[in-house]
Amino acid sequence: MGYWLAKFVFLGPLLRMLWRPWVQGAENIPSDRPAIIASNHLSFCDSFFMPIVIRRKVTFLAKAEYFTTPGIKGRLTRSFMTAVGMVPVDRGDSDAARAALTTGVRVLAEGTLLGIYPEGTRSPDGRLYRGKTGVARLALESGALVIPCAMVNTEIIQPAGRLFPKLRPRPGVMFGKPLDFSRYEGMSGDRFVERSMTDEIMYELMQLSGQEYVDQYAAKVKAAEGKDVGFGSRERDAVREIGNRVPGTRAS
Repeated sequence: MGYWLAKFVFLGPLLRMLWRPWVQGAENIPSDRPAIIASNHLSFCDSFFMPIVIRRKVTFLAKAEYFTTPGIKGRLTRSFMTAVGMVPVDRGDSDAARAALTTGVRVLAEGTLLGIYPEGTRSPDGRLYRGKTGVARLALESGALVIPCAMVNTEIIQPAGRLFPKLRPRPGVMFGKPLDFSRYEGMSGDRFVERSMTDEIMYELMQLSGQEYVDQYAAKVKAAEGKDVGFGSRERDAVREIGNRVPGTRAS
């Protein structure tokens, strides 16, 4: 209930009125089946503008601590996360990436849309970086379609370090044609298949967004430059680590 109130009564109307986001390719979103929305990641506000331009609920994964922190601050954080479609990752699993995968498969089994950033973190410079193979493993284990999604102008509206987004330019959301990987059914865990699938997804994102592609992991580039690669420690990055090491090496 909180999600729909935020989307259609409170937060959604406010965002649409102030920023007037535009959308292209919304017809590519299936109306009644689960799908993975694989998006480029330019800004913190991507997770707000993308869900409000389509009618269906979009779920993102978040660390469980956001939902278990005690006190007034904890209750406010929990309410906000629930309202914007976040679900907690089960931290009982010692492998954060595996826990994210398990939660993602469960969400998709419920017939919903799951939002993922295959790059694993925000782009440090507006270019499109190498995708991590967790998105492919998730598609294989769930059987869900993958919908490429390109965010436009959000890095200008809210660059890293800016608390409140600028009102202009208008943010855009572009959805590409669904990618069906059923031809690889039963091949989950094959790192060559998962790499090939991930590269296909990133190629579609490059074509859709028009971004320059960089065949490096964004997190490694940020680390080399001394920049923050996400929310903080690896344990706090389950939502972004879904694109990485599921299971396997850190940069599969």
